[in-house]
Amino acid sequence: MIAAVLEVPEELSARVPPEQRGSGLGRDAVRLMVSRGAAEIGHHTFGELPDLLAAGDVLVVNTSRTLPAAVDGRVGDGRGRGVHFSTRADRRHPAGRAVAGRWAVELRTPDGRGSTRPRAGGPAGTVVRLPGRARLVLEAPVDPGGVRLWWARVAGARVPELMRLHGRPIRYGYTDRDQPLAAYQTVFAVDSPGDGSAEMPSAARPFTAGLVARLVSRGVQFAPISLHTGVASAEAFEPPYPERFVVPPATAWLVNAVRARRRAAPRAGGPARGGSGGRVIAVGTTAVRALESATGADGRVRAAAGWTDLVVTPERGVRAVDGLLTGLHEPTASHLLMLEAVASVTADGEALRRAYAAAVQRRYLWHEFGDLHLLLPG
Repeated sequence: MIAAVLEVPEELSARVPPEQRGSGLGRDAVRLMVSRGAAEIGHHTFGELPDLLAAGDVLVVNTSRTLPAAVDGRVGDGRGRGVHFSTRADRRHPAGRAVAGRWAVELRTPDGRGSTRPRAGGPAGTVVRLPGRARLVLEAPVDPGGVRLWWARVAGARVPELMRLHGRPIRYGYTDRDQPLAAYQTVFAVDSPGDGSAEMPSAARPFTAGLVARLVSRGVQFAPISLHTGVASAEAFEPPYPERFVVPPATAWLVNAVRARRRAAPRAGGPARGGSGGRVIAVGTTAVRALESATGADGRVRAAAGWTDLVVTPERGVRAVDGLLTGLHEPTASHLLMLEAVASVTADGEALRRAYAAAVQRRYLWHEFGDLHLLLPG
């Protein structure tokens, strides 16, 4: 994996959104590295994306909105504790009725610089006092062998209302300061009461209404899915937890139609696979996870809704995705397994390592306010 050969300097963390880095800059003022096939790596601005795609390409986008999921609290000894609300469970969750109505939460410790650092949860029965006289009670670890995420119940308040009144977006120590919730919403976010993501589906952040209009005018289509993300993996190589997703019937139909047309093109004398147009490109790892969760072994996408615990790896591969637009991930993040799976379609794992080495050399910026990477077939 990349972790064995790459170290990302701390100064390459994007500390503020691009629109705060200079006068007149917008969300799309980030760089875009493009990997095509096994050897070609190009460097662009994000505003050039319409020139890099073709009529008939489909961008699969996550419409989940970002929640103000960080709430302050205090434990019995009076010490401050940050609470990150991660995932709301229901009876369809893989853990079933045992967690219905509970939230997976992560406790945090203030770091003295306006942010927080991880803290092990527990023991069971721990009470955290929340604003407005609400109380959170830890019940059991989400992972029986883990200590980071715990199932908890909240008394004295409805969690969505608690977040609305007292919450703020989750941020980590590599950023300079708190940002308004609007800075963490993408142009594709849809308001869905009670639902949303603990952390922004950040690959879509640089899109603006104007850029979307330019893409549509070029014949690029958009296919919505939703996947409500929990908190980011804090442990090395920790896999993602089950998350709620929806792949609508219209999205399943469009992806199947585009892929069928593309497969038929060589027989009709059109472009071969990997040529211009007709590619299914996921915007972010969440879009990959949702779409692949709705795709059978036959490669056909079916409308689906529920919970997914799918982990996309090179061994499993991808069945519906031809390319991926994503941020730059930490070398120990489990998301890199997914990137390697996509790279096995577009090129190979060695190409991915070369791209990340180029990103470090050219001083690309990491994390949710940073630069983007587009993986395309050669």
